[in-house]
Amino acid sequence: MTKEEIFNKIAAIIADRFEVDQSKVTNDMNLQKDLDADSIDFVEFVLELEDTFGSEISDEDAEKLSTVGEVVDYVAAHQAK
Repeated sequence: MTKEEIFNKIAAIIADRFEVDQSKVTNDMNLQKDLDADSIDFVEFVLELEDTFGSEISDEDAEKLSTVGEVVDYVAAHQAK
């Protein structure tokens, strides 16, 4: 899966979960500041990412993800081959 395909799937999840216009989702969007996501929102978002992309994201790694671009890069690096 290309980074563009990954980004589009993540943008769709963000648009649905955080009620944001999908066209406004950018790689620079900060998950906590721009989406006003609390810790529960973020955990649910990570779980949905795991379901969507079929890979596990450790709590330690999840804590390091702050922007959409970082999430895209992480998923791209950890997707099942």
